[in-house]
Amino acid sequence: MSEDANPFESLQSQIDDAAAHLEVDDDVLERLKHPERVLETNLSVELDDGSLRRFTAFRSQFNGDRGPYKGGIRYHPNVSRDEVKALSGWMVYKCAVVDIPYGGGKGGIIIDPREYSEAELERVTRAFATELRPLIGVDRDVPAPDVNTGQREMNWIKDTYETLENTTAPGVVTGKAPDSGGSAGRVEATGRSTMLVAREAFDYLDIEMKGASVAVQGYGNAGWIAADLLEGIGATIVAVSDSSGAIYNEDGLDARSVRSFKNETGTVSGYDGAAEEFSNDDLLTLDVDLLVPAALENAIDRELAEDVDADVIVEAANGPLTPGADAVLTDRGVHVFPDILANAGGVTVSYFEWVQNRQRFYWTEERVNEELEEIIVDAFDALTDTYEEYDLESFRTAAYVVAIQRVVDAFEDAGTFP
Repeated sequence: MSEDANPFESLQSQIDDAAAHLEVDDDVLERLKHPERVLETNLSVELDDGSLRRFTAFRSQFNGDRGPYKGGIRYHPNVSRDEVKALSGWMVYKCAVVDIPYGGGKGGIIIDPREYSEAELERVTRAFATELRPLIGVDRDVPAPDVNTGQREMNWIKDTYETLENTTAPGVVTGKAPDSGGSAGRVEATGRSTMLVAREAFDYLDIEMKGASVAVQGYGNAGWIAADLLEGIGATIVAVSDSSGAIYNEDGLDARSVRSFKNETGTVSGYDGAAEEFSNDDLLTLDVDLLVPAALENAIDRELAEDVDADVIVEAANGPLTPGADAVLTDRGVHVFPDILANAGGVTVSYFEWVQNRQRFYWTEERVNEELEEIIVDAFDALTDTYEEYDLESFRTAAYVVAIQRVVDAFEDAGTFP
């Protein structure tokens, strides 16, 4: 990428763009652009060979005006303080745009999990959970999975917290395995909300979904499930990619078959049903009806945006467009439906899981999916109503206008504690 975008600065730019359409005092706006606190900690963990390894880890609690801090924990070598701050801020506005009673948090460890055994990863996770113990809790801060973490890591965090606190608190994390208090439908939730937003967007824009061509960048949990569900409502998945590269077939790829191949080989490259293979950047510039960026942030910068040929973009990843790319695509009339709505299925079903944990009463997957659809469709309608009412330049700005106003209202309703 030619544009080295700082994700935290990207977040602040998005807030400024939306706040220009609202009556928000500058001092309140400044508060909404910075985290309330950030933990940086060094974890010293014994490896299998007896040596010690130091890992740097972060937890950012951005804003708690609307409820407990909420957000995932990622394991990735590129985790940074600014990335975690940005992601925790995006969580604030993501929760607000779908109107669930959470604030925003995010965590991460600078680690490549592929380089460590399961036993080593467990020790790393439990060391981090021990450091997080004073900060997290059912009504304080509720972590969840993110990049390279899942049910296994959440189960370890839950067990560490419960052991140290000598209690039972399944709601201290979400994204757990069902036998540990996890919710039905949680694994599919992010991909499902991406599909729902794409479906509503095509209906709003009067575009036919049946036969629409779709390219999905990133074939992890969110990407492949979005592809499978979009295929299920009539779209044609013509290209998908992972870190190894992209595969393409104009006549369509079988989403589940590609996923099975990736599970067996660790990559989508080499899939028999592909007619062509090329780079991730080439996938992002394909002439398709729908592009779904579902990998990491800053996938599309200003330069690449000039070559994007999709009619609609629905962001399954967090922050996949730099501000420069956003400006270019807005000028070019490409309809971008933002991450804070499109991938909000994960945190919404995490909220359902938290509610179920508190009630000790668990829902069927059918109920989870119905409740999720209602929330996402209502949020989409609020976004498009705001987009039209304020005559805004983009759907992203509309989403932030909705979200910021809700956070400001909560802050002002509470007053200021000295």
